Amino acid sequence: MSSDIIVSPPYYDSIAAAQGDQEKSPPLEQDIPQLSSGSVTAGYRSAKYSPAEWFSNYQTILEQAGTNHHKAQNIKQKSRTLSQDTEAAALKTQAEGTRLLGERLQEIHYWKSELQRHIEHLQADTESLLMLKKRLERSLDSTETPYAIATDNLTCRGRRLGAELVRDIVEEELVKEVDLIRSIQALLEKTAAQIVAQIKRNREAQQTLEMDWSDKCQAYSFDDASGRHSNMSPDTQQHPSSSTMQEQVSTPSSWTQFTQDNLSKAMQEEQATNNLRMLVEQMVQDITDDLRVQCTRVDRAFNLRCEDLIEAKTQLEMKLVQTLEQIGSQERNIEALQQAIHNKEAPLRVAQSRLYLRSLRPNMELCRDQPQLSLEAEVKQIDATLESLKQKLSEARSSLSHLEESRMALQKDINCKTHSLFIEREKCMTYRKQYPTISALSGY
Repeated sequence: MSSDIIVSPPYYDSIAAAQGDQEKSPPLEQDIPQLSSGSVTAGYRSAKYSPAEWFSNYQTILEQAGTNHHKAQNIKQKSRTLSQDTEAAALKTQAEGTRLLGERLQEIHYWKSELQRHIEHLQADTESLLMLKKRLERSLDSTETPYAIATDNLTCRGRRLGAELVRDIVEEELVKEVDLIRSIQALLEKTAAQIVAQIKRNREAQQTLEMDWSDKCQAYSFDDASGRHSNMSPDTQQHPSSSTMQEQVSTPSSWTQFTQDNLSKAMQEEQATNNLRMLVEQMVQDITDDLRVQCTRVDRAFNLRCEDLIEAKTQLEMKLVQTLEQIGSQERNIEALQQAIHNKEAPLRVAQSRLYLRSLRPNMELCRDQPQLSLEAEVKQIDATLESLKQKLSEARSSLSHLEESRMALQKDINCKTHSLFIEREKCMTYRKQYPTISALSGY
């Protein structure tokens, strides 16, 4: 056996060390027994505790164990109470969160429904504006026919002859019609541009609402899935960073205000669309009425002009008949005058021959007797008569010339009026029968 002295290690309380809040128990002070003297007991000598130390040691262990047991019981009771309290609080908090998620889902559903309703309104408004735009385009196309008719009428009437080329009431009404059609075409083009701009604004507002609606659909889906999660859900996971504040997060007031602003903008565009639609409807009705009223005025002016032409032509034809009769009568009168002059030549020759023969009487026989005086008077009378007849013949011929000029003028004017009447009736009024109907002018 070794002769070294065996020393017992110090006592270490492992339970107290695990608790952390309890001071370490100091090791028992052990009295190192003194070595016995003598060589007889040298092989049995060792470091041993005394009975009192042995008793004190296990009593200390018992007391420490009791203390630890009491503390463990207290901790277990508090832990059970804390577990129950935290579980109840967690369940209450979870139920409150589920309730708030349900309310949030109702709020999201309300705004989502409002967005959907206004999206449908904007889509319907856009479709109605597209149809209205096509209607305006058809109405604009239909104005080309009245414009072609009016300009063709003016062109045809520009081919009238002579004095018939007059700026009458028909031409004034035709010019008004052309100006009216041009102004209507410009107005239709401007209105079509306004409709295109409104369609663009409607689509922009609709796109904004659709993006908001899509975001709310996703939010509704996420919140609905969140509300369906429970402690028994197998698809829940831990996301430690999810509780931190996210950047650019909105507040309930800003969230509501954002959607309200979008809906307000959409309602403004809906109201603008409604106003524009009513304006266009009234405008189309007005321009249709204006065109038809002006068309009626032009037709009435044509009818009056034709009546005037017919009346003037009738008067000219009657006057031409009278002129022709007068020409015939004057020609017969000229023939009679010529015959009368011719008939006076023989008596004049006789009288002049008698005077000539009597002028050959000799000497005192050349007497201005009664036969001489009678013959001289006869010659003077015949000369005067011939002069009168020749004067009348000249006047008759001049009158006949004037009558011929009148006849030619009458015939020319009759031809001009016949030509004008042909233009008015056959060229213009016949073409105007192709004037578009009210429905065509309205774009239907």
